[in-house]
Amino acid sequence: MKLAQLSAFAVALVMSSLVMAEGGGDRTFEKMMAANDRSVELFAAKEQARDPVVVNEKKNDKNQDL
Repeated sequence: MKLAQLSAFAVALVMSSLVMAEGGGDRTFEKMMAANDRSVELFAAKEQARDPVVVNEKKNDKNQDL
């Protein structure tokens, strides 16, 4: 009986290590990075569609600081 319990424990330990080796962490990270890349692409496309904001800090005679 003790041998059966020991072998069952060993099999459970081996099976759990095999299952955990191919865990969903890599797939989840890959999905997250793909979603992030898509989000960045959509943001860049949206920003290019807008009119650019031009800041002109050139000073002339009319815009002198007092």
